[in-house]
Amino acid sequence: MYPTDTEEKKRPLNLAERIYQQLKNDIFDFQLLPGDRFSENEIARRMQASRTPVREALYRLERDGFVQVHFRSGWQVRPFDFRYFEDLYDVRTLLEVAAVKRLCGRAGLKEQLAGLLTLWCCHEGQRLNDSSLLAEMDEDFHFALLALSGNQEMAAIHRMVCERLRIIRRLDFTQQGRIKATYDEHSHILNLMLNGNAEEAAGFLSQHIDVSKNTVRHITLHRIQAAKSRYNINIRAD
Repeated sequence: MYPTDTEEKKRPLNLAERIYQQLKNDIFDFQLLPGDRFSENEIARRMQASRTPVREALYRLERDGFVQVHFRSGWQVRPFDFRYFEDLYDVRTLLEVAAVKRLCGRAGLKEQLAGLLTLWCCHEGQRLNDSSLLAEMDEDFHFALLALSGNQEMAAIHRMVCERLRIIRRLDFTQQGRIKATYDEHSHILNLMLNGNAEEAAGFLSQHIDVSKNTVRHITLHRIQAAKSRYNINIRAD
């Protein structure tokens, strides 16, 4: 049986999506480091694909701000631009502070926050200690605040900003003590919200984000290489 026209049209799109997701994960997992260069042919061989879906995936990554194209020398993972990341953190802070202020004092807030309270206000013995998992949980915590605020456009912009910041946040979670601090700070934010302390909750949330933002100022290639090594060790251990 031969594939239909619709199936033929879908196939390269699905392959391009797979390549896009794999390359993005490689960047987030420190397999492709900021400044790394590569060609379309190298990616095509690795993905066992033609250059057409590879090129489509790469141009999408370029639009999303993860890679850059150099027409004489191929592609490059976007080098760290500290001002760019700090600007993204400023946008993230504005959105999250607005969301928290909307939520404080809302009727039925405890029920709406029930899942977050269970995850983050647990006893220390129940806390998880996997840095990769905690990085994802941390991101989901902040996504949930925006989702609960009820403004879908704010939530969509916030998700886009956070995705571009993901490599920074994963670096943040390689630091000793960051997991405990995240549990403590998230639980404190939630309790302030439940008590209706909008300004205090917003202020503490802003400080909480600043801790991660300050990570940007201390990023070095050595630190990224060390994070890559730790990540690979964890993968082999799993």
